[in-house]
Amino acid sequence: MRQNSAEKQKMDVIGFGALNLDRLYMVERIAREGEHVPVKGVCESPGGSAANTITGLARLGLSTGFVGALGRDQEGKILLEDFRKNNVDTSGISLLSGRTGIIIGFVDRKGERTLYPCPGVNSMLSEKDIDEGYAANASFMHITSFVSDKQFILQKRIVKKLPDVRISFSPGDLYVKKGARRLSPLIKRSSVVFLNEAEAEELTGKDFREGASRLLDRGAGIAAVTLGARGCFVSGPEGSYDIPAYKVNVVDTTGAGDAFAAGFLYTLIKGCSLLEAGRNGNMVASLCIRKVGARTGLPYRSSLKKFI
Repeated sequence: MRQNSAEKQKMDVIGFGALNLDRLYMVERIAREGEHVPVKGVCESPGGSAANTITGLARLGLSTGFVGALGRDQEGKILLEDFRKNNVDTSGISLLSGRTGIIIGFVDRKGERTLYPCPGVNSMLSEKDIDEGYAANASFMHITSFVSDKQFILQKRIVKKLPDVRISFSPGDLYVKKGARRLSPLIKRSSVVFLNEAEAEELTGKDFREGASRLLDRGAGIAAVTLGARGCFVSGPEGSYDIPAYKVNVVDTTGAGDAFAAGFLYTLIKGCSLLEAGRNGNMVASLCIRKVGARTGLPYRSSLKKFI
């Protein structure tokens, strides 16, 4: 899978997180214990938080790659093919013996979802599987969660070895539950920390505004908090902004935060303001949630010329 990193041009963003195939079941509502709720439809699509964001950035025209693990199975082939179709470099991905990660999800009629991860070979990724030269060959590394604590420790170790690579960090609820102290090494290194409102409050013990301020005090360059239908709140050296959401018909919120991160990072990397980054994060997220699946609605650069 790998090419000599010296032979490759520096990439804009490399993702580092779990790779999964999402199996989403459309239901009227999420069942309570002991209930039976019929499934109205099924959607299978590539997923993984960092992978969704990297795909979004690639569609917007940035050069991207990925560090992660796939199994030598049909699911792994589907994920590899989707990356290649979207011009994401796959030479940093390790093929391991075992099953590719799977996410089983239930999406209700309001677009809200519940997810169950089956990590597979994501929990087998180790330092020997990672080419540090490849990981260093990017301006940004976008980090998201793994199920296993071993890969969390691995991410911190790799980041420490990459002092010249800027970090963006989307911990998600899996990592937020580890607490601020354990996340501190990644927060301190992060140019941007992405959280939703509930995660910001759980991580900092404060409302999202004061929570964002605390993240900046702990070393983050920018704190970006998504607020669902209310839009987002972003805070950094330029100031703090409440940015309203775009009004759309919500079909599936799976991957909304990942799409927001793609629009935000794209705008930031292009040298635009924090306010513009927040607006474009909202724009890309609004397009994502109009369709089922984390990547189906991710826009291409050509379709957003009038916006970004």
